[in-house]
Amino acid sequence: MDRREAIRSISLLLGGTVVGGTYFLTGCRANETTTLTFTKDDIAFLDEVADTILPDTETPGAKAAKVGEFMTVMVNDCYEKEDQEIFHKGIKQLNDVSAKKYGKGFMKLTPAQRTEILVALDQEQKDFQKNKKPEERSHYFRMMKELTLLGYFTSEIGCTQARRYVERPGSYNGCLPYKKGDKAWA
Repeated sequence: MDRREAIRSISLLLGGTVVGGTYFLTGCRANETTTLTFTKDDIAFLDEVADTILPDTETPGAKAAKVGEFMTVMVNDCYEKEDQEIFHKGIKQLNDVSAKKYGKGFMKLTPAQRTEILVALDQEQKDFQKNKKPEERSHYFRMMKELTLLGYFTSEIGCTQARRYVERPGSYNGCLPYKKGDKAWA
């Protein structure tokens, strides 16, 4: 099983239960205003983070799906203020980790260096999630990763190119043949 296939397999499960569950239980908070805003540089940064998580392969990656813009909309419109602050601070923290390890910001790193940093952060957030108290907020990298998966697999590119897509629905057939390596249905 390659990385892209593994991500496809868990994206619906993880994205639907974690991000979707929170979204549907709390609802979108479009009426709340926030003083935190994202700059064009922040969006470009988030696109690079997302593209490191889901790079171009035989299908376009997360940057092509404009996942950075999606993240900003979700954070501003649907996250509580405390989570928004954690997410914004996370951008700076990720840059600080890059500068500490390689002496330059995340945007100037090579793809291999970016991957190394994000793999370490992923392990850090997994450890944090295991040991956190219920009242504690999620780790900033977990938010970034969840929004990357949700944004990509709900985008036009994610639905039509990364998964199998039939533009016009037909009758439901719950017993379709499946061959290992087939794309998931959109």
